[in-house]
Amino acid sequence: MNKISIALHGGAGNIYKANFSKELESAYNRSMDIALQIGVKILAKGGSSLDAVEATIVELENCPLFNAGKGSVYNAIGEHEMDAAIMCGKTLSAGAVAGVEQIKNPVTLARAVMEKSNHVLLIGKGAVDFAILNKIELANEDYFFDEKRFQQWKLLQGKSTTQLDHASLNDKKFGTVGAVALDVHGNLAAATSTGGMTNKMQGRVGDSPIIGAGTYANNKTCAISCTGHGEHFIKNVVAYDISCLMEYKSLSLHQACDFVVMNKLKAIGAEGGLIAIDAVGNIAMPYNTNYMFCMSYKS
Repeated sequence: MNKISIALHGGAGNIYKANFSKELESAYNRSMDIALQIGVKILAKGGSSLDAVEATIVELENCPLFNAGKGSVYNAIGEHEMDAAIMCGKTLSAGAVAGVEQIKNPVTLARAVMEKSNHVLLIGKGAVDFAILNKIELANEDYFFDEKRFQQWKLLQGKSTTQLDHASLNDKKFGTVGAVALDVHGNLAAATSTGGMTNKMQGRVGDSPIIGAGTYANNKTCAISCTGHGEHFIKNVVAYDISCLMEYKSLSLHQACDFVVMNKLKAIGAEGGLIAIDAVGNIAMPYNTNYMFCMSYKS
């Protein structure tokens, strides 16, 4: 059997250990391991990288610990607007949704956009209507309610400031979730999902659903899912930049990832990280914050 590789992340950030208990850290790790094993099982049975990253993300979206799906944060008007994207490295097909409400698993809707429409990105009501048309599962507002997220928003309600998903006011944590995979057929895939920033302006969209910024996959080079300062990642087209460094400058996966994350982004004060897999299964998981929730498997 050819090699398989998979990696996932649950966000990066500057987290003060005093505010983040060992119990909570263990809960994050357990949840990520469950999600990782779901992806590994699919790949080990010869399943596609697309199936693996979607299933992995769905599991993370269903866990309230992560700022995606069920655990999404509140925007400025107390609503949940979620973003997600998925991309196939073999065909360069991609699907994404932004600013969607009521969608239980935004990554599944993103895949439907990729496979059942002629478009790449759908937003807002149009994306929800497309979900209904394609029988994508919806959830009412009660499903997305989380007391911790709600209290985070209440602290900022009426203010013009935003706040990252985090454990306390002193912490900064990007709770985006992502997965990248290489299957036995040699195909790469990437997926990312997020609820954005607490108290974000209604309609704000970060890098996660922007193909080439927060999510990218190309069998020639790599598959990437990012987590960090979305606006900076968009302006620097981070995911595609790494792919270009590999394709046109012949940098290795680790060289390209380290240059972008540890040099280019750090130089402009852009915090975050990413997970990446190349065409032969090498895995890179760089971050320029003091922590990133991430796991990987390689055979």
